Amino acid sequence: MSLTRCALLWARLPPGRGAGSRAATCSALRASVGPFPGAPGRVPCLAASSASGGSKAPNTSLFVPLTVKPQGPSADGDVGAELTRPLDKNEVKKILDKFYKRQEIQKLSADYGLDARLFHQAFISFRNYIMQSHSLDVDIHIVLNDICFSAAHVDDLFPFFLRHAKQIFPVLECKEDLRKISDLRIPPNWYPEARAIQRKIIFHSGPTNSGKTYHAIQRYLSAKSGVYCGPLKLLAHEIFEKSNAAGVPCDLVTGEERQTVEPDGKQATHVSCTVEMCSVTTPYEVAVIDEIQMIRDLGRGWAWTRALLGLCAEEVHLCGESAAIDLVTELLYTTGEEVEVHKYERLTPISVLDHALESLDNLQPGDCIVCFSKNDIYSVSRQIEIRGLESAVIYGSLPPGTKLAQAKKFNDPSDPCKILVATDAIGMGLNLSIRRIIFYSLIKPSINEKGEKELEPITTSQALQIAGRAGRFSSHFKEGAVTTMYREDLTLLKEILNRPVDPIQAAGLHPTAEQIEMFAYHLPETTLSNLIDIFVDFAQVDGQYFVCNMDDFKFSAELIQHIPLSLRVRYVFCTAPINKKQPFVCSSLLQFARQYSRNEPLTFAWLRRYIRWPLLPPKNIKDLMDLEAVHDVFDLYLWLSYRFMDMFPDSNLVRGLQKELDAIIQDGVHNITKLIKISESRRLLNLESLPLGNQSHLSGALKGAAKRTRGTKSAGSKVAEPLSPSAKELPLASRLVQQGLLTADMLKQLQKEWLTQRPELGKERAGTRRKKKDPSSD
Repeated sequence: MSLTRCALLWARLPPGRGAGSRAATCSALRASVGPFPGAPGRVPCLAASSASGGSKAPNTSLFVPLTVKPQGPSADGDVGAELTRPLDKNEVKKILDKFYKRQEIQKLSADYGLDARLFHQAFISFRNYIMQSHSLDVDIHIVLNDICFSAAHVDDLFPFFLRHAKQIFPVLECKEDLRKISDLRIPPNWYPEARAIQRKIIFHSGPTNSGKTYHAIQRYLSAKSGVYCGPLKLLAHEIFEKSNAAGVPCDLVTGEERQTVEPDGKQATHVSCTVEMCSVTTPYEVAVIDEIQMIRDLGRGWAWTRALLGLCAEEVHLCGESAAIDLVTELLYTTGEEVEVHKYERLTPISVLDHALESLDNLQPGDCIVCFSKNDIYSVSRQIEIRGLESAVIYGSLPPGTKLAQAKKFNDPSDPCKILVATDAIGMGLNLSIRRIIFYSLIKPSINEKGEKELEPITTSQALQIAGRAGRFSSHFKEGAVTTMYREDLTLLKEILNRPVDPIQAAGLHPTAEQIEMFAYHLPETTLSNLIDIFVDFAQVDGQYFVCNMDDFKFSAELIQHIPLSLRVRYVFCTAPINKKQPFVCSSLLQFARQYSRNEPLTFAWLRRYIRWPLLPPKNIKDLMDLEAVHDVFDLYLWLSYRFMDMFPDSNLVRGLQKELDAIIQDGVHNITKLIKISESRRLLNLESLPLGNQSHLSGALKGAAKRTRGTKSAGSKVAEPLSPSAKELPLASRLVQQGLLTADMLKQLQKEWLTQRPELGKERAGTRRKKKDPSSD
């Protein structure tokens, strides 16, 4: 029945027939325009089946409402008004307010997934839609008109309200589908190729320097085919080189690099890769998964879970801490695979000393001072240089080539560098000849399950991993020792090392691109960051698994949200590993995505212009950090080049440029104490930012900076070596000279410039002293 015919029928109705005729016509309209999103007529307060299906209630704060625009003037006119009469908006508002206040409606809404928060938001949107629309759909117009004339009940609005609520909260319409998509309770079923074979699992368990990885690698080298999965690019490179040196052709696969050794480019029988890059469809005879305990890592644990459950290998060799044995055994019990455990003891002894270092004057060749912040590294390196010693420096953000160069420098017996200052980056992937590990601090910043930053003492696992670098079997020192910089930390270190390592309770999981695409199909208007939040909230996992922290992914998603990209491309960009603490790296991801969206290839020439190549050697620490950021941008380009070869076409040229930059950074790190000295002097004197005429504040700046360099503790982290009581009594200038932060020549030049620019300084000081005698002057 057409709307025009409905109007004619309505017009022919006798006036006295009233609401009954209108109800009959309303039924005819329903037959023509489709059923209401609920039972016609008055909505009884029936208990609808809960959409949750017995599952946990979703976190509705993640449901971002969509905007439903009010209807403008219709080309066909206001049919509802023609059939009945125009609505009195004041009366309609009273009806809507009455509808909102009814407890029965709120309870019924809750049955459909609208808690108090969603109900309120949906009602506000529904009311705005009704009040601001020029013309409403015929069905709702007739019902509102009937309610105005008491021919219908206010509850009859509920089907229309629910329809509107599902428009602004599409999650309500498809909750069950979303729960099925995000069901992560049986991860072994995701890998049918691995389930099709009966794998032999061997767990090589032991502390650092126990030979567990060596035995697994020997089996890997003797196999007809094999894959090594390591936690770091450095380890993947090491196995790649070791394998080829042993006459076993081996390819290298990392996120940023591919190297094939066969002359025709054919894939070799063996491959060494970072764990995220392993193939779960290629068959191998032997697979090695190194550092299996990282399956618990809050950010990367999913990669170890995927390798453990998905690698198609006849033998899978796991290397790691004994704390992972029980969990691995339980996970593989569900696949019907048994775990054979080989336990190893440390090859060389290691002891915890009964005394702390207390002073850098007590350093000896082969010492490694472990810090957990760059500031501590810079401070300690500077103090060592003042004592006439030379140190190597290793920290996480250094390029791999620079780390290896610094390690080689420290390991070389003929090199005068005998001291190493490093972060826990030395815990994996580097072969170092360390005699004694010295913990400068036991407090390390970490990210908890909620993505919040915490300052907590290092765990037993972390302490053992770092301490175990001392006295390794292949080093110059056959016995190792461990201690702390400060006496008050030594008791805590002993307590940490004596604790048993807690068994690992759960393995990490991560949503796939396909799962996110299916979510997006149901929620097409939702942002990728919000999709991730909803996925994690809906995800169902059993007690042996957890969903990894995805804050970095969400950070990238929000960063490039405004750029028009397909969902799959957006997902890939968001999985690119970036350091979100580096503004230049973040802006580069944004720029790369923008170029991609314009379909403009990111060529070698474009990249050179973007980074303003050639780059100059660093003149201070800030310059060095900027160069490290550029190196990360090269890594980002190379990572994307293997996913979008046509848009990032010049990976080989960029790799050559990166090697040049690596050499520049290596030179900078080699002279790092000079850079620290320059940076420290500029920071103390404030020469770059202090305008002429403001040098009267120079003394305060010197005092504040000197205070920052003294041995104060902040959140458990020591900034520099404590000053002796006698040193504290010296004048400020003498203390700065003594610490090497200010030279005598610099002090003389500073005094000369100060007095030249402010000749009246002496008079001001005298006046100040006189004023202070008067209490009222304060």
